Amino acid sequence: MQTFLITGANRGIGLELTKRIAARGDHVLACCRDPQKASALQALAGKNVTVLGVHVADGKSVAALKEKLGDRPIDVLLNNAGQAGPAFQNQSLENMDFDGWADTFAVNTMAPFRMLQAFRNNLKAGTNPRAVTITSQMGAIVWGFPVMYAYCTSKGAVNKAMKMASEALKKEGISVMLIHPGFVKTDMGGPNAEITVDESASGILSVIDKGSMETTGTFTKWNGEAHGW
Repeated sequence: MQTFLITGANRGIGLELTKRIAARGDHVLACCRDPQKASALQALAGKNVTVLGVHVADGKSVAALKEKLGDRPIDVLLNNAGQAGPAFQNQSLENMDFDGWADTFAVNTMAPFRMLQAFRNNLKAGTNPRAVTITSQMGAIVWGFPVMYAYCTSKGAVNKAMKMASEALKKEGISVMLIHPGFVKTDMGGPNAEITVDESASGILSVIDKGSMETTGTFTKWNGEAHGW
């Protein structure tokens, strides 16, 4: 049995991943900001799902989660929590909500790094430990469309941070992976997106299952294809 710690597990891709992982017999430490309001996630709580609260952009909250879990081995840290940032029209060259941009960086860039720092030793105690961050093709330099400046830059920054961490953690046997989930029909992607949550989660889990030190530092699409940086 593997242990997964998943952030943003209360909806969308995170919720579907929690369902799939628990159904196959692995254990999920399913984290979200407000467990009391996460009715769909709470319905999964039981033998293979432990619901926990954490605000990933709050250092004290992450520290409290670390204290609660102690030295428990974690095989997969899955940084899934994220946000789209300010309203579309407020993260452009013409108009930027700078406070919103900072909030987006706190959740999409610094929080995954903070979680990796906090649970580094738990991963070291795990089996084939993998630190996985759900990123986006919109954070790739090769993706040149000038839209959603706050969101795109936050994803580009987390890509760089995790690429750097992958080099530093090689000696500890922790694989660090970045996965683009596809353009998904979620609250963020909208109903006209390209793939369903089921398709995305299935693909992401397959990529994670194949992860090892041979795949550390890679940027991969949900379907297993390599993604350009």
